Amino acid sequence: MYAAILLLPLLGAIIAGFMHRVVTDQGAIFISTGMTAFTAVLSWIVFFTFQPGDPSVELFRWIASGELETFWSIRVDRLTSVMLVVITTVSTLVQIYSIGFTRDGDHPDPTENFQGSARSRFFACLCFFTFAMLALVTGDNLLQIFFGWEGVGFASYLLIGFWFRKSSAGSAAIKAFVVNRVGDFGLLLGLFGLFHLTGSLMLDDVFADAEKLAEINTAFLGMDVQALELICLLLFVGACAKSAQFLLHTWLSDATEGPAPVTALIHSATMAAAGVFLVCRMSPLFDLAETALLVMTIIGAVTAVFAASIGSVQTDIKRVIAYSSCAQIGYMFAAAGAGVYQAAMLHMFAHAFFIALLALGAGSVVRSMQRERDMRRMGGLKSRLPVTYWMMIIGTLAVTGIGVPLLHIGVPIGVSGFISKGMIIQAVFVGQNAFAVAAFGLLVLGVVMTSFLSWRLIFMTFHGTSHADQDALDGVHDGPQVMRWPLYVLAAGAVLAGMAFYGSFVGNDANAWWGGAMANAQMIEQNGETTSVLEAARAVPIWVKVSPFLAMLLGFALSYWFYIANPDHPKALAERYRPLYLFLQRKWYFDPLYNFLFIRPALWLGQAFWQRGDRSILDGFLNGTAMWFVPLMTRVAGRMQSGFLFHYALVMLIGVSALITWFAIGGGG
Repeated sequence: MYAAILLLPLLGAIIAGFMHRVVTDQGAIFISTGMTAFTAVLSWIVFFTFQPGDPSVELFRWIASGELETFWSIRVDRLTSVMLVVITTVSTLVQIYSIGFTRDGDHPDPTENFQGSARSRFFACLCFFTFAMLALVTGDNLLQIFFGWEGVGFASYLLIGFWFRKSSAGSAAIKAFVVNRVGDFGLLLGLFGLFHLTGSLMLDDVFADAEKLAEINTAFLGMDVQALELICLLLFVGACAKSAQFLLHTWLSDATEGPAPVTALIHSATMAAAGVFLVCRMSPLFDLAETALLVMTIIGAVTAVFAASIGSVQTDIKRVIAYSSCAQIGYMFAAAGAGVYQAAMLHMFAHAFFIALLALGAGSVVRSMQRERDMRRMGGLKSRLPVTYWMMIIGTLAVTGIGVPLLHIGVPIGVSGFISKGMIIQAVFVGQNAFAVAAFGLLVLGVVMTSFLSWRLIFMTFHGTSHADQDALDGVHDGPQVMRWPLYVLAAGAVLAGMAFYGSFVGNDANAWWGGAMANAQMIEQNGETTSVLEAARAVPIWVKVSPFLAMLLGFALSYWFYIANPDHPKALAERYRPLYLFLQRKWYFDPLYNFLFIRPALWLGQAFWQRGDRSILDGFLNGTAMWFVPLMTRVAGRMQSGFLFHYALVMLIGVSALITWFAIGGGG
């Protein structure tokens, strides 16, 4: 069953990519989608029937070189079963949605047409992306995980740059690829370090040596550092790039250049969540690395505020959702930094539903508006897109976190984001690292900003006066049923996932349910007793429990005041505080800064090598040889060919004399 789950999407990619002329484009689309849907069914069967202690599935011997010997095997544990469900479910719904989304082959912009084989190529890329993610999360050794890791990066490059005739899409794809290579360099160094110190890349072997690694020091950049801390920090660098966290975030918003289903797939539960999965998978190491957990908490909390602040002033509907997703992933890292990996996974599970719902809903809006993405040119679409409107309302309620605080009847009552985000904030509050209090404050502030930007999107897009051309409005309508049903399923998950799985993920049964798939939540001292962060998080003061709910209401009230009650106020405020507005609107100036620090020097260096190295030295030497030295020698040789016998005899005599002189002096002996 596990082998079928892993390989069926790859088979679907092969059929859609290379056999579409045999089975027709339409046949390739339905076959590939059907295979992905079948893997989703199998994944849910695995999820509900999984028993701790099930053996791993070994498929074949993979690489054997010196001390390195690896097998391609599927790691069977609770974490794998959760990720299988998340990936295959979202991928299936995205592909079903894409069947309707890609039917508009007559769009006037030739760079965005799903004509000819473009549809089957698109589905081939989607299936390959799913296969790469499955290879990543099922890996039983770090080399196999890295294979899936790189496969996801390559697939994302293909999907982000799918409209390859658009320069902006090509640039966005290259940007995502390069930024992820920066993180991959850190990840590779971490893998090299683990293999050097443990002699193995098998997860069980590495985990068994975790305590030994915590006692070893190693040299790095001229410093003597603790080996486990260094390795965990390097792994975290890779996770930051893949999940677009602070400092390595710049690729995520540009990834919206791909078609809308790509945004849903990358931002919801696959590529952007891969970094969180890696941290949770390697939790037995991270649990012993306090510095790495502290850094993770800082980066996660800062990202939650940083991304939400940028999203609060963006006008591109897809970019707003991208920054909202980035902020939510920051919450996951903050939870992992507090040692509560279970809460991070619950938020990832919930995030998969509501971000995919919002991204696909935005895709329906953009599609109906003839590819218009600027919310300033929308407004008043509620009556024209009723299904999309209510689906996005549900997604907004989930991401902002609506619920009934303090009402707990076995489980908290509320949508998925309310439960998962609340647990994360409570866990960070009781976490005993140096940044815990500051992180708690930043995460609550992030709730205010997330609520503000999410409702701002709803109000600017669906309420108020329409700012669109009447010709564009005449064609605005909800998508076909094949695009609506995935939204219904995602909406149900966004509402019910938190309540349905609270007890298993972070409730009293959490440790038994996870069955050792992740390290238990860290133990802390509280009131003279030793307890886990997870247990302490469930018993925080009342004001801590209600703070996310109050923050959500504050964000909603601010958004309503700005965009419904006083719609002229945002423009006046932006003009009054223009430097701050430009700072946020231009994304904290990270792109210009990186352009100055890295891109321009790299271009200058490349230009120098090209002009001075390639053209002046290499081409100059070759051209000089071909155009000056060879003709010169030809002329000299031509003059030596006089045709007189005594000239040739003289040359021979000189040569014989030189040889006799050489031997006489002793050169021959």
